Formats: sequence, structure tokens, C-alpha cells
Amino acid sequence: MIKTLLAQVKEYKRASILTPLFTGLEVVTEVLIPFVTASIIDKGIEAGNISQVYQYGGMMLILAFLSLIFGILAGRYAAKASSGFACNLRDSLYAKVQTFSFSNIDKYSTAGLVTRMTTDVTNVQNAYQMILRIAVRAPLMLICSMAMCFFISAKLSVIFLIAILILAVALIFVMLKTTKVFSEVFRKYDDLNASVQENVSAIRVVKAFVREDHENNKFQKAAEKLYSLFVKAEGNLALNNPVMMFVVYGCILAISWFGAQFIVVGDLTTGNLTSLFSYVMSVLMSLMMLSMIFVMITMSAASGRRIAEVLNEVPDMADPETPESQVADGSIDFNHVDFSYKHGSGEKTLHDIELHIRSGETIGIIGGTGCGKSSMVSLISRLYDVDEGSVCVGGKDVRNYDLEELRNQVAVVLQKNVLFSGTILDNLRWGKEDATVEECAEACRLACADEFIEQFPDKYNTWIEQGGSNVSGGQKQRLCIARALLKKPKVLILDDSTSAVDTATDAKIREAFTKKIPGTTKLIVAQRISSVQDADRILVLDNGEISGFDIHENLLRENDIYREIYNAQTQGGGDFDQPVLEGKEGVQ
Repeated sequence: MIKTLLAQVKEYKRASILTPLFTGLEVVTEVLIPFVTASIIDKGIEAGNISQVYQYGGMMLILAFLSLIFGILAGRYAAKASSGFACNLRDSLYAKVQTFSFSNIDKYSTAGLVTRMTTDVTNVQNAYQMILRIAVRAPLMLICSMAMCFFISAKLSVIFLIAILILAVALIFVMLKTTKVFSEVFRKYDDLNASVQENVSAIRVVKAFVREDHENNKFQKAAEKLYSLFVKAEGNLALNNPVMMFVVYGCILAISWFGAQFIVVGDLTTGNLTSLFSYVMSVLMSLMMLSMIFVMITMSAASGRRIAEVLNEVPDMADPETPESQVADGSIDFNHVDFSYKHGSGEKTLHDIELHIRSGETIGIIGGTGCGKSSMVSLISRLYDVDEGSVCVGGKDVRNYDLEELRNQVAVVLQKNVLFSGTILDNLRWGKEDATVEECAEACRLACADEFIEQFPDKYNTWIEQGGSNVSGGQKQRLCIARALLKKPKVLILDDSTSAVDTATDAKIREAFTKKIPGTTKLIVAQRISSVQDADRILVLDNGEISGFDIHENLLRENDIYREIYNAQTQGGGDFDQPVLEGKEGVQ
């Protein structure tokens, strides 16, 4: 974990080195001040020598000024190093997540990744800054002050050793009790963030069903769990203060008692006793700072492990050593494909899929909910990898392609259509960064999106809110289709991407595809028979297996599942999933 985190210091190594250096110089100058103070008392005030007072007083001013300068420099470099370290951590986490396959992302919740990039990184940042300054300052001050104490009076310094032993035992006890609690705390942070994210993103549904009270109660429970864990953790940490105060006051009383006796017998001067009090406070403050460091490290260790977990995650998918850089055509072959979301679990989503599609064909894919339609098409652009068999595009296994090239040539419009905050043009140019307005307009005409865009006052410069909340579901789907078309792909996959579009517009989109992009292989996943019946061939899936693959007329005559779906939609007008797949379950 430590090696993984420290690798992100990068260009801030210089600041990370200078911080403890200036901190050390600050400590040295501070430690010398009480020693000079003792000389002022013994050699100046008690001896009645005013010149010595001025001389040592001047030295004190110089030391104080140097200590101030060193402290400022140490603080400045500590802030630079810790902030830069946190920035690099967030950048690396974000970049790492971008390399994840869908199966990698499935291991972490969205809220969990957000917590890692925010709360966890902040905890590690604070700990790093504390380590650079206080973790250097506290032990160095402790050692230097103890050395000065032994130099002044070895007998009295034994008191400090006893105090350190007591505090060390207490700190170890507290750390052991709180480490486990803080690990649980950050898991509850994930739950809390998940509750907020889910509620805010679905606020329209919450209000439509008048479920505000339910959501408030759910959030309150998550907040109360976090509260109880924090109370438990902070309750353990609260033991630090009483133990520290007991040791501080015990040391002061012991030094006062024994120091007075040593002065009476002449073993100690008044100035030395005064400096001892300064050093004892420095020693005890150093111990208190060490306890704070232990607390911060205890908290940040859990955060550090969570961050390192993501940074050390190995993406399931990677480019081969010599990747194929060109997709020859839009032909697609499934060769005895088995697939499951949890490899090796035995719960297969797709079973022995054998399928061959010619380049330029339009293929309809239909079946009940959970039959594996989305799972199957996600293998074509290699969003997941197969368990057994192979998926080929352009005659070559998708695992042999450069991922970027493959996904540029296999455009997918997913079930969950996502638009980003920005103008319509900004969103369309996700498909092609340098697309002209004319190219964007042409793609929108194919997707029948120009119909509503031209009605907006700002047309293609209309602002889209986050998630596309200010456009309808059908408008969002058409913009996403246009975005995919800008790639000019060899394969276009519409994964139930016209479900919110009326049947007339759906027909226009399919007609435009037939006329304008005949060479592109088109896979249309749909629930409506009308969306696929004019396709070159129609694939019927049932519980992860191929039930039929033929033209509409033949399937209607020979395939029971297809015929039942057709009858349910054209005669009953209801949901065809229930009569067709009653009692069957799967993962779509």
C-alpha cells in the first residue's frame, strides 16, 4: 500500500524533502532558545551582568527569527507537497478507472469510487502533510529536548523516560482499538454517498411517487450508522487526552519537587530548572503531537488501503502485444460462445452461441427480459470478454484488436442513454471530436433528431443539463444515436435505443439507416416486433440460448416464442415478456 501511494508523489519529491529539512532546522533553533534563556538567568540576571543579558538576549532574538523563517518555509513546502500528492492521487485514480472493463467497474460501486477520490484522498493528504512536518518535528523535538535535559540533569531526566513509557502503552492500546472501527467508517461513507447519489439522480421518480419520507428515513439510517461508528472511534481516541494530561501534570509536579531539592543542595541552578520546565513542555507536547500522528495515521490507513485497492486493480482487458489496428469490415461471428458476469461461477448468461452475420446486414434481436440480448451485443465491442469460444469482427477475434480502434468501429448506443452537461454540439462531438456543424446536422437527420433541435431557440448550441434532464427520453435516445453515427462505424449496435421513440419515428430512423448507411452492419435490440420485423434476419434469444435466427415470415411460422411475442403485441397489446418467459429468469 505505502509503495503504491508514494509512487504518486512524482514531481513533488523536492518539496517533500525540503519540508522535513526546514522542519529540522526549525526544531534545532527552538531547542537552543531555552538553553540561552538559562544563560541569561544564571550569567546575566543573577550575576548582575547586564552586558551578558544583552548578549544572550540578542542570540535569542536571532534564534527566534530563524525559527520563524524555517517554520514558514516548512509550512509552505508541506502544503505544496501534500496538495500535489493529493492531486496526483485523484488523477491516477480517475485515469485508472478509465482503464477498467465493465467487470472491473462492477466490483466497485459508483459511490465507493467517489468516496475514494474525495474523502479518502483528503484523509491521506492530511496524513501526508502531518507526516512531513509533525512526524519529523515531534520525534526530533523529543530527542533534542531529551538530550538537553540529560545534559542539564541526568537524574531528573529519568522522569521523562517513565512518562514516555506510560504514553507509549496508552497509544498502542488506542490504535489497536480504533483501526478496525475506522475501516468500517469508510465503508459506511460509501453507503451514505450511494443514498445521496441515488436520491438526487432519481429525484423526479421520488417526487412522482411521493416517497420523500421513505428516502429521508433511508438516508437518516445511513447517517446514524456513520454517527454511531464515529462516536465509538472518537470515544476510543478520547482516552489520549486524559492520559496525556496525567503525564504532563505528573512530570511538572515531579520536576518541581525534585528540582527544588537539587537547587537547595547546589546540584542545579535556577536557570537550569527554568530551562528544564521549557524542555519538559517541549517533550510532552512532542508526545501529544505523536499521539495526534498515530490517530491520523490510524484514520488514513483505512483510506490508503481503499485507494491502493483501486490503483492496484488489474484491468481484465488489455491490448495484445501486437494489436490489430484495422477492422476490415462489419462481419460478426460468434463461435460457440459461453459467457457469465462472474467468471467461474457456473451461472452462465449465454450458452453456446453460434452465430454468423455478414457485413452490411441488418439484424434484429428480440427476446424477453433477461434472455441475454444486452449481454450478447456487449461482447462485440469487447465491453466484456467471453468465458469460452470467441467473438470475431471483420474476421478477427476482438481480443486481438487495439481496443480503441475496435470501439471506434463498433459503435454502441446502450440501454442507459447518457448525455453530459454542455451544448448539443459538445455531446455530438463525443462521436467525433473535430466534427463540423454540417456533419453533426447530417447525423442528426439520420437519427431524426433534427426535428426537435431546429425548434430550440439556440438550435445546436442549446445547453444540455447534466444527464440530459432537460430533454425527453426520446430526444435523448435520438441524440445518442446521432452521436454514434458520427463515428461512421462498420458496426452499429442499438441496444433497445428507440424504446422511448414513437413507432413512426422509429420507422423513419430504420429507413434512413437502410438508405444512407447500407454498408454498416446494424444490430437492433428491441422489445417491439415492429422495430425488427423488416430486418434482414431476426435473432430470437431465450434464456441465453438461440431459439431462432431467420426472416420474419419464417420465424412467425416456425418459432413458438417469436409467434407468441408477435401475437401478444399485435392482438393483446400487452407485455409479451410474461406469457413467453413465465418462470424463466436471466440477466440481461
